[in-house]
Amino acid sequence: MKREKFSSRLGFILISAGCAIGLGNVWRFPYISGKYGGAAFVLIYLFFLAILGLPIMVMEFAVGRASQKSIATSFNVLEKKGSKWHVYRYFGMAGNYLLMMFYTTIGGWMLQYFFKMAKGDFVGLNAEQISRVFGEVSTSKNSMIFWMFVIVVLGFLVCSLGLQNGVEKITKVMMVVLLALMLVLAVRSCTLDGASEGLKFYLLPDFKKLTEYNVTEIVFAAMGQAFFTLSLGIGALAIFGSYIGKERKLTGEAISITILDTFVAIVAGLIIFPACFAFGVDPGEGPGLVFVTLPNVFNAMAGGRVWGTFFFLFMTFAALSTIIAVFQNIIAFAQDLWGWGLKKASFVNMIAVFVLSLPCIFGMTIWSDFTILGKDIMGFEDFLVSNNLLPLGSLVYLMFCVSRYGWGWDNFLKEANTGAGISFPKKIRFYLNYILPLIVLYIFFQGYWSLFQSL
Repeated sequence: MKREKFSSRLGFILISAGCAIGLGNVWRFPYISGKYGGAAFVLIYLFFLAILGLPIMVMEFAVGRASQKSIATSFNVLEKKGSKWHVYRYFGMAGNYLLMMFYTTIGGWMLQYFFKMAKGDFVGLNAEQISRVFGEVSTSKNSMIFWMFVIVVLGFLVCSLGLQNGVEKITKVMMVVLLALMLVLAVRSCTLDGASEGLKFYLLPDFKKLTEYNVTEIVFAAMGQAFFTLSLGIGALAIFGSYIGKERKLTGEAISITILDTFVAIVAGLIIFPACFAFGVDPGEGPGLVFVTLPNVFNAMAGGRVWGTFFFLFMTFAALSTIIAVFQNIIAFAQDLWGWGLKKASFVNMIAVFVLSLPCIFGMTIWSDFTILGKDIMGFEDFLVSNNLLPLGSLVYLMFCVSRYGWGWDNFLKEANTGAGISFPKKIRFYLNYILPLIVLYIFFQGYWSLFQSL
């Protein structure tokens, strides 16, 4: 069966960026940037993004394009006879399913909040009542199942239309609208009375603030954000490499995607910090920032219901862009492994992902007393993906591309540098062989060290 291709380079860049652009860009990046010194931290983050994320992204794309397969069979195609690199496919595939087992629930929250904001459910509520709304949303089993189901069906429906007619066409529109909404919201936020304090906090480097924290903690936070923002290591990006032609070198494409991902993260801060400072609210961390703090901000803002509706539409698109990209990868597993048709692969996986997403919701409701390593089910699923499969998977891709026991440096370089554009630098081979693997292992072990400290 001939492999479908993207109809345009723009489609490839926007969809790959959509996979990387997720909810972590929107609430995690602004928060940790503020916590560790604003602009000073952003500079450290960008440095690690360039030396950590970019090389591994190029490698994922190269493995995908050379094999013309998803992670389910790409290592089988490229590995040397008798080697066992293909064993990682089971972990990579598991990573995609695990990510969707909790991400679909959060996507459901975003969609529900979009409708709540549009209907005016928050109008006239005080801070305590808004906080209570999120408490109800995140503990109502039937409601969460319904919204999660809507997100799962929407995602697989788009994928079932095919790569060009479904994934590419719809994600292109969604990403353009997402970027436009972000810019409109950022302009509105930055022109609020009192927004200048938030802009100062976020954009003026305050290197003194860096001294308030342990250097190791700051470096780990920057490394972690740079590493995890791109969804590397589980083949979620490699699949899109398998859909592109040989016209362009892969380094330039990876740079374009990284810039777009970073742009979204930075503009998210321009929406959140000025608005929070303008209305004297603390830009809190995690779900509280998006679901509790910001509805208060929109309530206090002129035309807040409209701006709030736009904001949660943008958040829903940010979630859906990642969900559709990962669903596309999951469908490709069934097509590559068992030769299933698109419709069958979409339908079977839609049922599978829906059922697999239920434990996350049960963990917040009927199984709320159940914990693993001190974490609820959503926290544990996130830990397995973020602290285990992403770093270890990235290490597998890295060693597969640079080691003579894997695909090998020469084969990787030839694939990465086929076409027009920016070449992958040969001079960094020593760094890729001996230094980057140690950095990835440091991130992996530091994650476990933090876990044991918290137990």
